[in-house]
Amino acid sequence: MAEVTGNTAKDSAEKRLNELGYKQELRREMTLFKTLAISFSTMTLFTGITPLYGSSLQYAGPAALVWGWVVVCFFTWFVGIAMSEICSSFPTTGSLYFWAAHLAGPKWGPFSSWCCAWLETIGLIAGIGTQVIGGLVIVILLPLVALTTKSASFVFTHFELAPGSTGITSKPYAVILSFLVSQYSLYGYDAAAHLTEETKGADKNGPKAILGSLAIITLFGWAYILALTFSIQDLGYLYDTNNETAGAFVPAQILYDAFHGRYHNSAGAIILLFVIWGSFFFGGLSITTSAARVVYALSRDKGVPFSHLWRKLHPKHKVPSNAVWLCAAICILLGIPVLKLNVIFTAITSICTIGWVGGYAVPIFARMVMPEKNFKPGPFYLGKASRPICLVAFLWICYTCSVFLLPTLYPIDWNTFNYAPVALGIGLGLIMLWWLLDARKWFKGPVRNIGNQNGDV
Repeated sequence: MAEVTGNTAKDSAEKRLNELGYKQELRREMTLFKTLAISFSTMTLFTGITPLYGSSLQYAGPAALVWGWVVVCFFTWFVGIAMSEICSSFPTTGSLYFWAAHLAGPKWGPFSSWCCAWLETIGLIAGIGTQVIGGLVIVILLPLVALTTKSASFVFTHFELAPGSTGITSKPYAVILSFLVSQYSLYGYDAAAHLTEETKGADKNGPKAILGSLAIITLFGWAYILALTFSIQDLGYLYDTNNETAGAFVPAQILYDAFHGRYHNSAGAIILLFVIWGSFFFGGLSITTSAARVVYALSRDKGVPFSHLWRKLHPKHKVPSNAVWLCAAICILLGIPVLKLNVIFTAITSICTIGWVGGYAVPIFARMVMPEKNFKPGPFYLGKASRPICLVAFLWICYTCSVFLLPTLYPIDWNTFNYAPVALGIGLGLIMLWWLLDARKWFKGPVRNIGNQNGDV
């Protein structure tokens, strides 16, 4: 039951926010549905699967791609469940780095918070760059339009290497790389956590939005992959440099082959491509929303240069507008080289995934090792199941981050090299150097803006 103070209803999430030392500054007006919608669109149903589908299909054929989604979803659920428990206990906009600071304790809290905050910021900004109805149209319409469809045995059991194109002859290695499309697509559900200070009943609705968005993309993502794979007309022709997409954009070629084969024109394929490209735009807006909230929260705790600028709220709408423009500007600067160099896209994809998913690892590891008596559970509580779930989630995150550092094409040269390890090494090295030389002296993690812990402002 919400407590009424003056003329303002203070729900359980706002009271918990006050207990954690923060005033309610953002406008708390989002419903579960709005939060779920933003969280789902941030998870890149189209924007994750579409650009990496062709390369993942080529590594080991359809079976590895199709079943890879199932395997990755299974382990991703451990991560989502672990994060839901923490979100229920800490419904703050700072989310991951705030969780890390409190869960790691006073000794390691500032360092854990610092690492998590910058990993998350790097991942979110790199990921800026869709919705449900468009997905339904493509999933249902595409197999119906295709003149012929592949057999179930082809989709679910056909395994085929392409050493001539990828340079990879090892079957296990090819399977690992074919899973990348799933691993790249299945994150972003923490967007619900970034919006908890703007969500009604966030200690309950935050976990619901995380798990709800994960459930939707689990089903829709697999359906989208199956729709594309069943609709393949000629597997070899998809990669032919003389085809209509120059062998560079497999999903577009599948759409073209399906509509042109039945109707002898490509109008339908173009319309569906507009749906996909539209989802790229709206997905980018959702990721920008999440990134801006992280920058705002970190600025509120004085962890970003010129924090006084990025923590300012729009006087009317009560949103961190300066942080939004900062994230958008950095994104544009990062994205410009992609127009000329494909290897930059590969590097940004890897950096985005490692930064974003790697940020999940810090609070989950801290939750796993902290004394249970120090954890104040929210309405969503795992009890004794928490530690084993966190262990599986942490190990899966470590594996995911590792595989995105691997070479994806052989032989390795300047045009095929995965630059993510170099870029991450330099970026994280500078952040750690900043910590050792300066930040550790003044950055103490989340900074309270309420004088005491009982919620009195």
